[in-house]
This record gives sequence, structure tokens and C-alpha cells, in this order.
Amino acid sequence: MFAGQYYCKVDEKGRFVVPSPIREKIEATGNTLMFLKGQDLPVLAYTNPEWENRLKKAEEELDEDQRRLFMYHMVSEASPSEMDRAGRMLIPGRLRKLIPVDDEQEVVLVGMFHRLEIWNPSEWRLYVRQNEETYESHMGKIQGIFL
Repeated sequence: MFAGQYYCKVDEKGRFVVPSPIREKIEATGNTLMFLKGQDLPVLAYTNPEWENRLKKAEEELDEDQRRLFMYHMVSEASPSEMDRAGRMLIPGRLRKLIPVDDEQEVVLVGMFHRLEIWNPSEWRLYVRQNEETYESHMGKIQGIFL
């Protein structure tokens, strides 16, 4: 399970050093992440076992037309990336273009249980600010999970 926010510098080749807590989870599942375009602004990344779960779920829950669309618009756009010996992960080029990297050459990895989201830090902060009111209105139920 992925959780937390991690700000990572991106080098000129589009690689970032994977933070230790995330690195351990990736190493335990085969050293590879499958990157794909998200619905909103982020790029999504799944471990191989979780990617296989998503494919199986699509096969079971989508009808033939929906599966075809899923394959054409999601699977065909997905791209694997393997963590190197130095603990760096390359964000595939065409997907990296979806994350407009600031002058700081930084991205934020956001743990979302079964996947990671890779955001431009400015876009991430804007998204959080825009959704604070909704979060506040649901605060009681959300915090009740931890009581």
C-alpha cells in the first residue's frame, strides 16, 4: 500500500530517486512500475501485481465495447519503467510531458493506497486547495475511520 507525499527532483533524463518507503514496496513486487495517463492531471503508476489486478478487473466488469475502449485508451498508453540499481525510476517520455515540471525540476509522488500519482507540485497544491471545502464538509465521517 502506498501512502504519503514525497517531493522528488527530476534529472535531465526524466528520472527521480524513489523514496525509501516506496522503493521497498516496488522492490517487493518486481522493481517495475506501469505508468499511464490519469483521468485528471496526474500520471498514475501501478506495481506489476496491481496492474494485473486492474486488467483482470476490466476483463470481469466491463462489457466488450468498454473493454475495447479501455484497451485503446488506457492499456495502449501504458508504459513500464524499471527502477535502476541507484533507486531511480524513469518517467516515460510521453507521459512526462503530461506533468509540466517547474523550474525546480520537481514532482510530487502521492500515495493512493494501491497506486501512486505523480503530480507537478504546483498543480498538486492547487488541487488540494480547490478541494478543501469538500474535505471539510466530510471531515467527521473521514476522521471517524480512525476512531
